[in-house]
Amino acid sequence: MAMNYLDDSVLVRDYIDGNEKAFEVLVMRHKDKIHRYILLKVKDQLLAEDIFQETFIKVIRTIKLGSYNEDGKFLPWVMRIAHNLVIDHFRKANKVRMISETSSKNEEFNIFSTLALEELNVQDQITMDELKNQMVNLIEHLPDSQREILKQRIFQDMSFKEIADMEDISINTALGRMRYALINLRKLIEKYQLVTDF
Repeated sequence: MAMNYLDDSVLVRDYIDGNEKAFEVLVMRHKDKIHRYILLKVKDQLLAEDIFQETFIKVIRTIKLGSYNEDGKFLPWVMRIAHNLVIDHFRKANKVRMISETSSKNEEFNIFSTLALEELNVQDQITMDELKNQMVNLIEHLPDSQREILKQRIFQDMSFKEIADMEDISINTALGRMRYALINLRKLIEKYQLVTDF
């Protein structure tokens, strides 16, 4: 069927224009990867199904409201929604664990590490929020390829294999970009004298 060969961005536009079949093609195209990602995180088939359905309900609602604006990057956008819903689930279940960027075992660049939410007092939480905002601003100064991989790894908690699959690059290339992103980010931190611990 010709619709199967259309780009995601075209299918989204067609769906916005009222073609329900276009959305069905999008779901069929990406459902396995999205479901696999959710299942990997929650390790429960029924829960993964629930979050998968909730993800697409949110996707439909956002598109219908005219709020979709991802420059054709449909899959990363949906993955981000799925990831946020997984985080919401763990938050509600009081299972927020220590979040730590461990791109390599000897990498001591743990500026994104944070304690479990219940262990942060109000002042620490405000400080951490301010730090994260500053870090997000600094990340925007990185080259496109490095910026994207850093966001996928740290903010979307994707594995390097998942990133490599999504970006259609080798795992070594993904690791290399992450390494350069961290090096450049460290330089920016020094340049702007950002305090990274409290």
